[in-house]
Amino acid sequence: MSWTRRPLTLLAVCVLLAGAAGCASGDARERGSGASPTPVGTVLEDRDTEGRPYREVAQRDAPDVGIEVQPDAADGWDVRLTVRKFRFSRAGAAGAAGAAGAAVAGRGLAHLYVDGRLVTRLRTSEYRLAAHLVPRGTHQVTARLYADDGTAWAVDGRPVESTADVTASEPGPGATPSVTAPGEARTHGTDARPRIGGRGSPDRAGKAS
Repeated sequence: MSWTRRPLTLLAVCVLLAGAAGCASGDARERGSGASPTPVGTVLEDRDTEGRPYREVAQRDAPDVGIEVQPDAADGWDVRLTVRKFRFSRAGAAGAAGAAGAAVAGRGLAHLYVDGRLVTRLRTSEYRLAAHLVPRGTHQVTARLYADDGTAWAVDGRPVESTADVTASEPGPGATPSVTAPGEARTHGTDARPRIGGRGSPDRAGKAS
């Protein structure tokens, strides 16, 4: 009976080997099919003022941001952002690889700066600046877009951001608060033209804090 067992044993070995080869080839096909997540853009050596690296993307894929700043009734400032090709992520949102903090195309948050100083990180398009953050004089309020991993979205080596000039002034005797026509914000990182209604703030008459 031994002569019948050897071919069966050899056959079983062949089946196992074929199965292993099939699995290997299947894994190779999966790897080659692009099923695994790919990096978004290119992380550059250039960094922002906080030391965060830029994440370069092509202009056609880049997000865009505009900023508008207006005085409010409570002596503060209302900030409104307008974004394109971009969605704000909720805190702790999972990235493309399923891990929190991964960079996902067109997703992330905005950092808000006054005169280059970080005021807050935004995951919404609206924010109120307290009056003491914009004392008497002219200031620059900047919104810059970041990916969830902390890298700054960039195009042509420049961050995707928009800046509005705001002026808080102290009125003279008998003066009443006034608002001038807003100017255009400067948006960097997408192209040289003003974009998506990002507007500078008006002159604002009121008591400086």
